Amino acid sequence: MKKHFKKVLALALSLAVSVPFLAACGGNNGSSSGTTSKSDDKGSSASTLKVGVIGPLTGDAAVYGNAVKNGAQLAIDEINNAGGVNGVKLELYAEDDVNDTEKAVNAYNALKDKGMQILLGTVTSQPCISVEAEAKNDNIFLITPSATTVEAIDGDNAFRVCFSDPDQGTASATYIADKNLAKKIAVIYDSSISYSSGIYDNFQKKAKELGLEVVAAESFTGDSKTDFSTQIQKVKSSGAELLFLPIYYQEASLILQQAKTAGLEIKYFGCDGLDGLLTVKNFDTSLAENVMLLTPFSADAKDEKTQNFVKSFKEKFGDETLNQFAADAYDGVYAIKAAAEKSGVKADMSASDICDAMKKAMTDIKIDGLTGTGITWSAEGEPTKAPKAVKIVNGAYTAMD
Repeated sequence: MKKHFKKVLALALSLAVSVPFLAACGGNNGSSSGTTSKSDDKGSSASTLKVGVIGPLTGDAAVYGNAVKNGAQLAIDEINNAGGVNGVKLELYAEDDVNDTEKAVNAYNALKDKGMQILLGTVTSQPCISVEAEAKNDNIFLITPSATTVEAIDGDNAFRVCFSDPDQGTASATYIADKNLAKKIAVIYDSSISYSSGIYDNFQKKAKELGLEVVAAESFTGDSKTDFSTQIQKVKSSGAELLFLPIYYQEASLILQQAKTAGLEIKYFGCDGLDGLLTVKNFDTSLAENVMLLTPFSADAKDEKTQNFVKSFKEKFGDETLNQFAADAYDGVYAIKAAAEKSGVKADMSASDICDAMKKAMTDIKIDGLTGTGITWSAEGEPTKAPKAVKIVNGAYTAMD
């Protein structure tokens, strides 16, 4: 099915990584290069299904690419130890794109040369847009764990594990309403980038549908994002009970500081863009106490699946890359397993035949993952799952019920 092309969300984040969400929303065209692979062609055979991963394994965003690689490897090890997929083992190949669109395409071609049949990736949105165009032309099945831009999965061969940018707005309104966090809500958003404005647009539509009242909606732009005194005063006089911040954590840290000075006492709720708030240099993290944000995974969640994952992950990789991207990748591999089993995929099938089989099966499978229970997928490639959130307590993320 040809997907509806939505408005282009072409922002390439200036990073940072210091930026945890960069892996979901970024992309850059830097000059650094280099690729690595989990394994080479030697030893692979027609008895294995070859899964490729593309992401930043070096450079500023390396923690996110390596998180995806490690989460995928852990899932593949589990699946192989349990007998594989339709009786065959999965084999992982990883290539480095340094969060760069041109290098991502080079990495894709390198994986094709290695015989890649299924692609988990890319990790970041701008590279994913470029790679997905290639995969669509080649009819190779693609599921990205963490690329949130709408057009990152434009082809009918492509799916994602995470919420898209606009869907984060819908999910945030749903969570706030379901948990009865507030009835009167103010919003401060960046009207100059589609990440923020796209989330806001969907948030305000869903909020109205759910009976939430947006009592103030204040914007800023990329050239005026240091002084938020005017927006904060309007929020303060609006009677809002909660301030929704669909923005990046750098600006959020300034808003929290200036809100404290202005005497604004209010609840705060954000999306994945706030992930990184605790890493801001010279930021008083006590200002982030009780800030809530939408996220698909919390390592301190008490359910058995999360606890087993955290234990196994730490034993194998340590905890540096134990984050939401590792969890997204883990669920992505199990989605690949479910779709491959549902469609009867075999290792000796061509990548194109595998794609044709799996993209049909994706709309029929359901998985219980780390990032959601009973996850299903639409023909447009979008996941359906209940939103999750964390609260910052004593300088650490804590899972919310």
